[in-house]
Amino acid sequence: MAKLISIFVFVLLFFSGCNKSQNSTLRSPNRNLTVSFQLTSGGIPFYQASLHNEQVIAPSFLGFEFKDMSVFQKDMKIISVKHSSHNNIWETQWGEKREVVNHYNEMIVSLKEQKAPNRKLKIFFRVFNEGFAFRYEFPEQENMLGDVVILDEMTEFNLTGDHTTWWIPGDWEIYEHHYNKTKVSEIDAISKRNHPDLGQTYIPYNAVNTPVTMKTNGGVYLSIHEADLTNYAGMTLKLNESKDGFVSELVGSKRLGYKVKRNMPFETPWRVVQVSESAGGLIEGSDIYMNLNDSNKIGDVSWFKPTKYMGIWWEMHIGKSTWYMNSREKTGSNDSMVKHGARTENVKQYIDFASENGIGALLIEGWNTGWNHWCGFPDREGVFDFVTPYSDYDLQKLVRYGKQKDVEIMMHHETSAAPRTYEQQLDTAFSLMQSLDLHTVKTGYVGNIIPEGEYHHGQWMVNHYQKVIETAAKYNVAVNAHEPIKATGKRRTYPNIISREGLRGQEFNAWATDGGNLPSHLPTVAFTRMLSGPIDFTPGIFNIKLNPYKLNNQVNTTIAKQLALYVVLYSPIQMAADLPENYQDHAAFQFIRDVGIDWEQTKVIDGEVGEYVVIAREERDTGDWFIGAITNESAREMELSFDFLPEGETFKATIYKDGMGAHWKKNPTDFAIEEAVVDSDTVLPIRLAPGGGIAISVFKYNHN
Repeated sequence: MAKLISIFVFVLLFFSGCNKSQNSTLRSPNRNLTVSFQLTSGGIPFYQASLHNEQVIAPSFLGFEFKDMSVFQKDMKIISVKHSSHNNIWETQWGEKREVVNHYNEMIVSLKEQKAPNRKLKIFFRVFNEGFAFRYEFPEQENMLGDVVILDEMTEFNLTGDHTTWWIPGDWEIYEHHYNKTKVSEIDAISKRNHPDLGQTYIPYNAVNTPVTMKTNGGVYLSIHEADLTNYAGMTLKLNESKDGFVSELVGSKRLGYKVKRNMPFETPWRVVQVSESAGGLIEGSDIYMNLNDSNKIGDVSWFKPTKYMGIWWEMHIGKSTWYMNSREKTGSNDSMVKHGARTENVKQYIDFASENGIGALLIEGWNTGWNHWCGFPDREGVFDFVTPYSDYDLQKLVRYGKQKDVEIMMHHETSAAPRTYEQQLDTAFSLMQSLDLHTVKTGYVGNIIPEGEYHHGQWMVNHYQKVIETAAKYNVAVNAHEPIKATGKRRTYPNIISREGLRGQEFNAWATDGGNLPSHLPTVAFTRMLSGPIDFTPGIFNIKLNPYKLNNQVNTTIAKQLALYVVLYSPIQMAADLPENYQDHAAFQFIRDVGIDWEQTKVIDGEVGEYVVIAREERDTGDWFIGAITNESAREMELSFDFLPEGETFKATIYKDGMGAHWKKNPTDFAIEEAVVDSDTVLPIRLAPGGGIAISVFKYNHN
């Protein structure tokens, strides 16, 4: 009853505040999605949205709380409303598709307070066929000068029902949580505090991180996120008091005592709501994030080539070797000296294997001094040196050897969450890479941020990540960030942002105490985290049971599902993450050799959040296709249509599928390989085992 009364009161306010002299309604180009903006009788701004005239976002207030100023949310008047349309196609330098359609209608609402201090505000609304977005702009004005401090941004996302929601906690430090599936009203982020497998975590509110994806009772899919996160704090979404929607909760700084500090004039990131009538439509519509960013600022990045890579990485996670020299650890049933992984002779063996199998790069972690005193130590400032190798690692020799074999060394810079130390060495470290003709670096930020009181997702760190990207671009270096800030489409502006972690990755299967990633994890990731941008998930583990290294852990998939991930989870760099000996003479490794890495177009064939997904991608410049399908704990049978293939052409399909006895827990390595001739009329029955998948290469008959 209380909620009905609240809605009734709001409706009264809505109509009494309506300014009929202004056209404050905006529709998508296909006319299906409508966003409207109004003021209440008290001058409070709010918006709402509808799909096919059915409300999907209920009336939601907007506002700000500034330091040393009154709350900026009431007594406003609409000064002007301007409408425009935009439609163009731009080409990616690498990505899920070559051409991106950028088609939207825009509305700019100019507001002014009617009482002192008479502040001004512009709100930009853009409505695409795939969703809508809005951002705030504080223009130059007499009553807001110099630096302004934001204590809170009061942006609401009120919902029309108690939607099914897939979420992770609004952790200010890390995104490496299990996804939860609950009703909105049942979100309980506080109970996820102090997870034993997380190196750093801070969850101050009952909030979620974005993208957060929902499904209404009517079958509409929503996902809320942000775009163009620049010089601002990351946004979490706090569950409101009535548990029927969210309000923005920016990541703050305990050290500085505020959320955001900006110099006037300024604009905020875009607040984005994707709206789709299918789960797959969320994936296909995720171009919206890039389209809300500026065009390329750094020019041609042809010095970066999308590639598959191997790494001295997994062997450290399973305990075969270490990141640092001279370590005695317990490995399997033996207590013995564990060798340093980044040894010259070990690296050469990886280079040889990568070269023999057409894999273009090799990541080497633990190559530089500092690893003996990093994780868990409070005095981590100045520990890592990003140009000085350990004595058993000959950097220059290995770079030369790799180039002779067409394998580029991928640098690794673990900062141990001491960004000031890293910033002092950025030019030196990237200059070294440039002198060696190396173009890709993986960065890491494990641990609590130094200085104390800053968080991975706050404004201070957002600006640090930006500084790294801009500095790297000067030296023709592409960045793959781990323990990152969220992806918000900035790869359009800075195409040297190639990939990032930002989720619970493959390594949790090697050492997590909770059993690792559930089979439902990746069918959820595809419709949540992946919407924001490329994922460096590190697929391709064949030794599923991790024998003899981790007898109490395993990878919770089948081998066929590991292959399918190369298609399902997009990244312009994809790791063949297992040890070379586990690939040697393994028939399934042929798919990793063959699979594309840069795409002409992407088709989401089918899927449901947390259950399964089927994706087909066409490789750039070849016309070959690759298909990946994965499922959760449930086995599935379905029909796969090849109607995405060009008419009149015949292809050879090689199918890597779960064996009849395959099961992610009981029998994960059972797989089979079949061949078929297919064209656009072909429909094949496919079966996915529990926790399994299928991977298909579809080659033109003139494929080389």
